[in-house]
Amino acid sequence: GVGEAQEPHDTFLENALAKARHASRASGLPALADDSGLCVEALGGEPGVHSAYYAGRDGDRATRDARNNQKLLAQLGDERSAFYVCVMVLVRRAQDPRPLVAEGIWRGEIGRAPRGSNGFGYDPLFSLPSLNKTAAELDPEHKNRISHRGIALRKLIGLLNDEA
Repeated sequence: GVGEAQEPHDTFLENALAKARHASRASGLPALADDSGLCVEALGGEPGVHSAYYAGRDGDRATRDARNNQKLLAQLGDERSAFYVCVMVLVRRAQDPRPLVAEGIWRGEIGRAPRGSNGFGYDPLFSLPSLNKTAAELDPEHKNRISHRGIALRKLIGLLNDEA
């Protein structure tokens, strides 16, 4: 029953914190939220926090994903280095003065054409040279273990264990 939170900020941290506080305020419970996106070095870190709506807000998710991928490919030259970022924030209450914050970075590069049918967003373009696969070619269990979200979640669990 918690409505969608606004994400007006310029950083993953600020957006994740705003979402966690919003969920905690609405529920009266501790809350976990994340903000994530793709950062392409040749584009100065774009699409970054604007990853989901890089090519506009019109259409359903699949339509937006296709447009975002087309725009990304059109803007890139030979430099293809990229990384996914996930910042997770856990608040114990809405105004928690010491939220737990964990960040995961997943490095790769942008392929020249989409490959794979798993995942969403930029996954068909996000190439992992060491595996010779895109994120969309990984089975979900493998992706969850090695992705930016998996990395951030393991770090957050470590922070919780340190508090125990």
